[in-house]
Amino acid sequence: MHYPWHLYLMAAMYIFAGIMHFIKPKAYLRIMPKYLPNPKSLVFFSGVAEILLGFALIIPVLKTLAIYGVILMLTIFLLVHFYMLSGKKAAAGIPKWILILRIPLQFGLMYWAYWYLPL
Repeated sequence: MHYPWHLYLMAAMYIFAGIMHFIKPKAYLRIMPKYLPNPKSLVFFSGVAEILLGFALIIPVLKTLAIYGVILMLTIFLLVHFYMLSGKKAAAGIPKWILILRIPLQFGLMYWAYWYLPL
């Protein structure tokens, strides 16, 4: 089945982001909220989830489930985005204006995924 190029772009984006969890795990560990248990496992499993969901987006029988999975994953990732706004150390050197801009971007990514749901 052929999908629009932008669905393949979305899939590639999540696959790339997931792979980065394994290439640069320290970057993800730095931004993991301190109140969440076992940060190394959370970085690992979130990377696996991004990779699997990215591939599932382009498999016809899994696409709808993957879309819901992406939306759920992005909702959970909001914890990290809000945590990073809690202080300088949590911000990991990222300017506050970028951290603030990431919140609506996250909702934009959710809408982008939602847009592919069959109606």
